[in-house]
Amino acid sequence: MAGTKDYGLGEFTYPRGWFMVADAAELTDKPLPLKFFGQDFALYRGKSGKIVLLDAFCPHMGTHLAKNTTSYVTHDGQIEGDSIRCPYHGWRFGADGKCNEIPFSSLPIPKAACVRSWPVVERLGAVFVWHDPEGGEPEWDAPDLAEWNDAGWVRHQWDHLGQLKCHQQEIIDNIADCTHLQPVHGSIVNFFENEFRGHLAIQRQGGPHRTLVTSDGKSPILITDTVYHGPGVLLSRMSGTHDAVILIMHTSVEDGTVQVWHALMVRSPSNSPKITTQDTEAARMYQASALAAFSQDFEVWSNKRACINGMFMPSDGAFRKPESFGHVHPYSSPNRFGQVYHHGGLNQLRRAAQESGAAFFIRKCREFRAKLFDLPVHIFTRESSLEAFLLEKPPQFFKASYPRRPNGPLRGSQCRRQIVITRRRGLIEKKLDQTLAVRRKL
Repeated sequence: MAGTKDYGLGEFTYPRGWFMVADAAELTDKPLPLKFFGQDFALYRGKSGKIVLLDAFCPHMGTHLAKNTTSYVTHDGQIEGDSIRCPYHGWRFGADGKCNEIPFSSLPIPKAACVRSWPVVERLGAVFVWHDPEGGEPEWDAPDLAEWNDAGWVRHQWDHLGQLKCHQQEIIDNIADCTHLQPVHGSIVNFFENEFRGHLAIQRQGGPHRTLVTSDGKSPILITDTVYHGPGVLLSRMSGTHDAVILIMHTSVEDGTVQVWHALMVRSPSNSPKITTQDTEAARMYQASALAAFSQDFEVWSNKRACINGMFMPSDGAFRKPESFGHVHPYSSPNRFGQVYHHGGLNQLRRAAQESGAAFFIRKCREFRAKLFDLPVHIFTRESSLEAFLLEKPPQFFKASYPRRPNGPLRGSQCRRQIVITRRRGLIEKKLDQTLAVRRKL
């Protein structure tokens, strides 16, 4: 499968944000070996209940802290308080990653005797880690749901769907893909819209559905309000047969491979203030139906090639790569949904303007670069309405770089295309000067 560089998403292979790394029910008195973002981890719950995620390899001799079944350190229990012992020579590391004991040594513990400790939280029955390739602190809270602590809601159990050999960009695109709903899910789309705001990517849509149906086969109007909290955590509030919340998590294991989980929380089907056994049984059946619907997407992703240069149509939705982006950054990577966050919905504005005929403008290249954090956010709707918002500082999940010119000399059609783009950009900047002048007078 293609990797991040193939999609032109920037210099970092893995994005930043909160990502699920484990089902909280998996944590026992033994450390759990994990691999995400191309590296190994050791996850465990300390005696105090604190969840700890450390880099996996002991700095002493490179032993994996969580992959051993025969050492007596393992038999006797690696977890001591909130610390963990290496199964090879018994070095002990605290929750902060620093070595706090070296057996058989009376010398001071070297400062370099440490492993990285990662910021983690336990929410919604899952363990989330904050990942930032530049090592930054969390910029927003891990997602949470008030329904988790509501006695009238049936808590979910995670469906472990394993690894999917598909870049997460292909999965994220789905939130803006209106036209797949009928062929794949049998949905009749009565309305559909996207909003991109800060680290949130939002989809609102509604209509009948052929998979999520009642026991007698009827399809109620299904209305969903779906939000991506960063590029790996999706929460979707759904009303129809029952009020419910869909949870879909996908986290990069390697570049081009993700681990996927699915779950569904359901309000008491009997409308009881406190759930009953019958409510739980009904909720489990409804989760199975929701999983069947998600499996329809999963099968497509499992058997498709990478969509690097798709043959997009105007009706495909806000995720497509508009050629107009090249007018602003002719040498930059083509824009896709993962960079919509970074560019504040620039292509959504153009897309909606083309379909609705609404007035719009795009800042000149130099102004676009200088005022990156003052960009409008667009709501793209199936009904062609256009609404603008002011975007606060947008997170950069895949931090893009913008080379001044292509690598190597331009040849043949590349030269012709370069001339065409340059002319187009000149015309656009001239028109923008006029537009901005009018706006200043207003």
